[in-house]
Amino acid sequence: MAGEKPVLSKYSVRMDKAVAALKEEFASLRTGRASASLLDQIHVEAYGTSMPLNQCAAVSVPEPRSLSVNVWDRGLVVSVEKAIRSSGLGLNPVVEGQNLRIPIPPLTEERRKEIAKMAGKYAEQQRVAVRNIRRDAMDDLKHAEKDHAISQDEHKKLHDEVQKLTDDHIKKIDEALKTKEQEIMHV
Repeated sequence: MAGEKPVLSKYSVRMDKAVAALKEEFASLRTGRASASLLDQIHVEAYGTSMPLNQCAAVSVPEPRSLSVNVWDRGLVVSVEKAIRSSGLGLNPVVEGQNLRIPIPPLTEERRKEIAKMAGKYAEQQRVAVRNIRRDAMDDLKHAEKDHAISQDEHKKLHDEVQKLTDDHIKKIDEALKTKEQEIMHV
C-alpha cells in the first residue's frame, strides 16, 4: 500500500479547537454582567514591552456590576488604567492607590446589538475554520482512495463520518452563539 488510511480523530481534534477558540473569543465580549475574563484581551505597556493585563495585576469581581484590578507594581497603575480606557470596551476605571475599580455601565440596546453582531462574526470565522478542516479531510480521503489505501466503500463511509463530524461541530458553534446572544441581549 502506497498511501495511508486517514485518521478521523485528528480532524475532530482540530474542529474541537475551533469551538474552544470561539468560546474564548466569546469570553472577552462584554455582556451586562461583570466577568474577570472581560479584560483578558487587554495588553499593558510595561517594562518596555506589551504584556497581558493578567501578568501584572489580579482581576476580581467584587459585585455583579464592577471589576477590581489590583496592580502588583505601583509604577504600572497609570499604564494599566490607560490600557483599560483605550481597550474599546467603554470602561472608565477609578484609581484608588494600587487598585482600579471599574464600574460596568449597563449596555445600551444599540451597543448590545453591536456586540451580538461581533459574536456572529466570531462564530462565522470558526464555522469557516471547521469547513476548511472538512475540506482537508475530504482531500485526504480522495488521495487515500487514489493511492489504494482505502476502498471506494471505505471512502464513502469515512466521507459520511467527516460530514457528521462537521455538522456536529457547526451545531456546537451555533448553540454557543445562540447562548451568547441571549446573554448579551438579556437586560
